[in-house]
Amino acid sequence: PDCTSVFCCIFKNLQKMPECFLVSEDDAHKPIQLHHQQPVILGRCPETKIKDKKCSREQVELWADCNKGFIIIKQWMMLYCIHLKHFYNQVSVTPGQRLHMVNQLYPYTVKFTEDQISSPMQTANLSNSRSKPSKRALSASQMNYYSSNTSKAASNMSLEEREQLRSQSNTAETPCGSPPSKKMVVPSADKPDSGGHWSQGLKVSMQDPKMQMYKDDKVVVIKDKYPKARHHWLVLPWSSISSLKVLCSEHVELLKHMQLVGQQMVQGCLDRHTLRFRMGYHAIPSMSHIHLHVISQDFDSPCLKNKKHWNSFTTDYFIESQDLIAMLEQDGKVSVKEGASEFLKLPLRCHVCKKEQPTIPKLKDHLKTHLSS
Repeated sequence: PDCTSVFCCIFKNLQKMPECFLVSEDDAHKPIQLHHQQPVILGRCPETKIKDKKCSREQVELWADCNKGFIIIKQWMMLYCIHLKHFYNQVSVTPGQRLHMVNQLYPYTVKFTEDQISSPMQTANLSNSRSKPSKRALSASQMNYYSSNTSKAASNMSLEEREQLRSQSNTAETPCGSPPSKKMVVPSADKPDSGGHWSQGLKVSMQDPKMQMYKDDKVVVIKDKYPKARHHWLVLPWSSISSLKVLCSEHVELLKHMQLVGQQMVQGCLDRHTLRFRMGYHAIPSMSHIHLHVISQDFDSPCLKNKKHWNSFTTDYFIESQDLIAMLEQDGKVSVKEGASEFLKLPLRCHVCKKEQPTIPKLKDHLKTHLSS
């Protein structure tokens, strides 16, 4: 055949090639087109409209094979140990599977279609996307393949993240007890809330009858797996509410009920006459699904191990339940103080007399003097 026939044949085949799109399940923006065999790096950028600083500017690299109907996702991890270590994992994703950009947030679905999207506004302008991976490691602090040997690297993670990872590293059901595998776990489309990821641990615990200390048609109470005091309970709503930032005025009655249930737990405690209790929420919780902490103020627990544990309950990082409810009633939303994570870095200071202590062991010895008195 002549050149014209060959060209027409190739052009005809190209026209039939399916198109690949990354579709935001939150409908945060128009579908992002992934061109055939062209790497695209996405993260906290204009294309995704993600502004969450937990998400790197270069979170993932996507490579689509439109003919075979799958995409390859590469995600880099940056660990801070004695030296800086970089490595990445990759996984193949097929249509219908869900990809969370970070920490079970910002869900996306992969879709292939042969239909042309006529409006240029319906595809992201990828001309500004980086087509080559940067030499700088991509931030991926929420990946599922953390090794139990990276405990030093996890020092920058929040307290709930590290505690949950520690619990999973001792089970055979998660990959956390072994070195990083060559595949990253991606939740399937039919099991979005499977609980396989550490951040979904509360959703699993609240469904376990052995963990339930109280339940009604609105909430359930469980004992914290890693109590930071003699009495430490979590009140969780049955309704799926991922975090404080999605709360609105419609949730006021639910939060009031959660607080009432927390008060009932305190009233049923034998130590209620000798111990003081507080109820509140962490400003930046890492575990998915909101939960109200009901905690005694003795802080007499072997699970209280570091500064972040202490400061998360004794500084403004801990938002009182009644203050959060008042905020919702007045503003219709929850406003977390800018730089709230800095509260976790404050010096160790006794919550009773405000005397500064150099170490956790010294602090615990000091707390005994208040308990004895």
